[in-house]
Amino acid sequence: MSGRYDLVIFDWDGTVMDSTARIVQCMHLAGADLALPLLDDDAVRGIIGLGLPEAIRTLYPDLDDHGVGRMRDCYASHFVAAERVPSPLYPGALDTLAALRDAGLLLAVATGKSRKGLDRVWAGSGLGHWFHASRCADESVSKPAPAMVEELLAELAVRPERALVVGDTAFDLEMARAAGVDRVGVSYGAHPVARLTPSLPLAVIDALPELLPLIGIGAPIDDEERV
Repeated sequence: MSGRYDLVIFDWDGTVMDSTARIVQCMHLAGADLALPLLDDDAVRGIIGLGLPEAIRTLYPDLDDHGVGRMRDCYASHFVAAERVPSPLYPGALDTLAALRDAGLLLAVATGKSRKGLDRVWAGSGLGHWFHASRCADESVSKPAPAMVEELLAELAVRPERALVVGDTAFDLEMARAAGVDRVGVSYGAHPVARLTPSLPLAVIDALPELLPLIGIGAPIDDEERV
C-alpha cells in the first residue's frame, strides 16, 4: 500500500462522472410530469448525494409515500432515457483511478444511486472493474449517515484512519466525518465550496488529479496517452 491510506472511497455523480446537470434536468422533468411546483436549479443541486427517496422528500415535503414513489419512477425513467448517451467522466478521472490502483490502493464507491442505477452506469461505461467494492443508497443508509463508509471499511478490512473519502457534496464529507475518515472535497460538483468547508476536509481540489500529490502519489499520465 502507499503512504498514508489503503483505501479511497469516491462518490460517483458530481465527483467522478459529470452528471450533475443531467440529474437536475431529469428532476425538473419528473416534477413537470406530476405537475409539481418548479424548483430552481440550486435547490435540486442541493439534494444531490442523498438517496433518491430522501432527495424527493426534501424537495417536496408535502408528498406522501405514493407521491414519492411516482416521482421516483418518473425521475428514473427520464434518467435512464438520458443515459442512452452516457455522461462523461471529469477530466483526469480515469488516469487518477489508474494511478491510485498502480500505487496499490483499494478503491470503492459510496453513492446516492440505487444499485440498479450504478450497475447500469458501470455496464454501459465499463468502469466497474476499477473498484474493489461499492455501496448504494438503497442497500444501506443514505448519506450523511456513516453506514456506507463503515460497511466498506468492514468489507475491505481497512481501519478508518487508513481510508479517505472524496466527494462533491456536504453529504459525502459529513458521512466520512461521522465514520472517522479523512475527506477531500471537489469544487466542481453539486455543492459550492462554502458548503464543503464546514466538514473540515483536508482540502478542496479543483480537479481529480490534484488528489494524487495531496496523498503522496506521482501525477498520472494524460488521458489521451492511456491506451
